[in-house]
Amino acid sequence: MKDNKLYYSVGALLYSPANRKSIVDSIVSEKLGTKFSLALCLEDTINDHFVKEAEQILIESITQIYTRHQIQPFYMPNIFVRVRDAEQITRLTDAFGKGMEIVTGYIVPKFTTDNAEKYIQALIKANETAAKNVYMMPIYETPSIIDLRARLDILYDLKDTLSKVEKNILNIRVGGNDLCHIFGFRRHSNESIHRIRPIADIFSDIITVYGTDYVVSGPVWEYYAGADWEQGLIQEIHDDKLCGFTGKTVIHPNQIAVVNEAYKVTQSDFDDAQAILNWNQNSNAYVSGNLAKERMNEYKTHSNWARQTIYLAESFGIKK
Repeated sequence: MKDNKLYYSVGALLYSPANRKSIVDSIVSEKLGTKFSLALCLEDTINDHFVKEAEQILIESITQIYTRHQIQPFYMPNIFVRVRDAEQITRLTDAFGKGMEIVTGYIVPKFTTDNAEKYIQALIKANETAAKNVYMMPIYETPSIIDLRARLDILYDLKDTLSKVEKNILNIRVGGNDLCHIFGFRRHSNESIHRIRPIADIFSDIITVYGTDYVVSGPVWEYYAGADWEQGLIQEIHDDKLCGFTGKTVIHPNQIAVVNEAYKVTQSDFDDAQAILNWNQNSNAYVSGNLAKERMNEYKTHSNWARQTIYLAESFGIKK
């Protein structure tokens, strides 16, 4: 289990095309709020013929955000760049220059056993070049993990490969829509992805393999307006949390506040977590009813949950 608040603080990760020039003013003016992370995408959102142009716009945007933050500070989100290949990580790390100070790391789409080693070597080089912690968030979303005969071998092989840079893997991410696309599935605004059994089974295997050592983030929710979209998102986040996911990929600013509210910790959970972590080690009992006399707390059974709860409270706050 990760033992640092940083791994739990990505929260609502807002996707934006990397060639959207208006993102600079949106960040500087705090138009998007002061509690979110940002993914600037060079992959699926960019036409294949305009990648070089998008890279140049991205470099200029990072430079402008960095420069303006030096003059007048504003809320700086965790900024990630979603790349197309490992070479892009090396090229951009060099090109960002001082602007690399505001780049938290890179998002790796379609992470497989075929490209994992190249991405890991690029990450190691980026950390050496930038002289700071540069993080990576691989996305598990390819058809290779559909095949039941190979899925667990692939997941464990990738985990073994990641072990050499484990501290720099901020989150494991899952491509819910990409996996649904393979089957031709699409959920409606009142349906949780966790009800789609073939997809939920893949998620369960990912959590089983990675959940004890990594923070695994929940899949994108594509609805941001219309009937039931907010209630549907709240329900899916509830299912995410129950199944072991932390955080959510979002595709519209409307979703940010919903995610932030959903990840706030209840007062009762916070009180229980503190009681568990502050347990009297000289006590003759490691089990006790909680302060509210509603449920049983056990030090040995609930200590991992308690630590995660405190990290979430530090990142998202406590519900009033």
